[in-house]
Amino acid sequence: MKHKKLIFVTGGVLSSLGKGLSAAAIGTLLEARGIRLINIKMDPYINVDPGTMSPYQHGEVFVTDDGAEADLDLGHYERFTTKRASQKSNFTTGRVYQNVIERERRGDYLGKTVQVIPHITNEIKRLIWAAVEDDDVAIIEVGGTVGDIESLPFLEAIRQIRIDVGVENVLYLHLTLVPHISTSGELKTKPTQHSVKMLREIGIQPDILLCRCDHDLPMDIRQKIALFCNVPTERVIAAPDVDNIYSIPLVFHEQKLDEQILSSLHMWAGEARLDRWKEMLRRWKDAKDTVRVAIVGKYVHLADTYLSLNHALKHGGVWNDVSVELVFVDSEQLNSANIKTHLSSCDGILVPGGFGERGIEGKILAIQYARESNIPFFGICLGMQLAVIEFARTVLKLKDAHSREFSSTSENMVVELMNEQREITNLGGTMRLGAYPCVLRKGSYVAEIYGEKEISERHRHRYELNPNYFNQLESAGLQITGRSPDGKLAEMVELKEHPYFVACQFHPEFLSRPLESHPLFYSFIEASKKHKFLHAGTKKSSKHDQLASVKKNKN
Repeated sequence: MKHKKLIFVTGGVLSSLGKGLSAAAIGTLLEARGIRLINIKMDPYINVDPGTMSPYQHGEVFVTDDGAEADLDLGHYERFTTKRASQKSNFTTGRVYQNVIERERRGDYLGKTVQVIPHITNEIKRLIWAAVEDDDVAIIEVGGTVGDIESLPFLEAIRQIRIDVGVENVLYLHLTLVPHISTSGELKTKPTQHSVKMLREIGIQPDILLCRCDHDLPMDIRQKIALFCNVPTERVIAAPDVDNIYSIPLVFHEQKLDEQILSSLHMWAGEARLDRWKEMLRRWKDAKDTVRVAIVGKYVHLADTYLSLNHALKHGGVWNDVSVELVFVDSEQLNSANIKTHLSSCDGILVPGGFGERGIEGKILAIQYARESNIPFFGICLGMQLAVIEFARTVLKLKDAHSREFSSTSENMVVELMNEQREITNLGGTMRLGAYPCVLRKGSYVAEIYGEKEISERHRHRYELNPNYFNQLESAGLQITGRSPDGKLAEMVELKEHPYFVACQFHPEFLSRPLESHPLFYSFIEASKKHKFLHAGTKKSSKHDQLASVKKNKN
């Protein structure tokens, strides 16, 4: 393993400074130089994974192709690089201890006393190496803040790794805060000094410092930090606030961060090829118009709960040459009296995934409003299930149509629990998770959007559309245009005679990238853009016109 290069990203002073984004941006720069890499996230909490955690506690749960319920930072990693994450890309204190305890119960330790050092730290190191595989460089983010008691085993493990593989193969990069005190007009370096001091007490000397700041970091401040933290001045890098997170790689590149990393790791690589990245940022900045998209959900008070969704909508805007204004609408507050007030000014309406009954009726009202008002609608996961419930209640006149998730008494369960889920009581990792194939109906709108006969998308759900209602739905106009290969599971629905009414059981937001907008988000924003122009009195466009634009963009 000595030929592998490891970059450990730690954070100090306080949380939410942006370790994940920094690690992702470094990935962008190194990949632009032709280096094969992987991003890994180590989380110090005791949950085995974030799958059962409240979105208000942890934000979005990101899902990988192989079904990992992972930290939202893995979404950043995938959006900033071409590498796809996996089950191995994210592990927690809970996973580490679970593995060690299972081995102890099996007798694998041959009667030895099992301790944090070496058994827990050895397991952390084993999981790191298991994730690296055939990549040249691993960028490994250590969750939490230096000084937290729960992160100590991880810090000890990464300290040991430098001894194990050699100084030239490990780089410690520390993200810290340089606050500006408005009353005195000064930047203060003391928090950074103390954070580095705590790391050094553990036995880790940072090689590079990333300094979060909301003001310019002048040379004299950099020199002071370098002197007190024992780091060369050229390795004190400013990480300023930015208007667009996708500009972070360029901010770091201008300060030659990638060169400093390669120098420290004794690596050679070609010049960074960032032309496409710069073009994407140029288009983002030069957008000449704005569309308003309503996100109708119950977690709207914390943007991180819909993080990948928010980014996917913005990606769709970039390649449609528009800015996307996200309008978060609390579904619990929606009713027939105020729905027009909340939604009439929006160019598109999206109902995202979620769990639980709270806010369901407000989402159904929003879907009905979009359908009857010919406003572009996009439903994702639960959003598709509720679109079917609304259609069954309103069009099929099945007034008690419902989902097994929310009702046990309805005679018309148009959404049912999957058979394999009926006997499961353990919530962790028990859903339909990860990438599954979907066959698209020939001649359907979604088949034209994708330009493919079969696709693969990531899922996270327990409930499915009830096949007993397929014929009724289709006869009334709601077409099931995406199905599992055996035809038993509904994956996508679309509505005839509507400018844009598309819903899917999967989560396409997990596959959208800034350099390549997901087809569904591109087409949804395209339809929303057309709706806005129609609203302004311009000629209404057909689906055929919209698809022509989608294909032009793809080519």
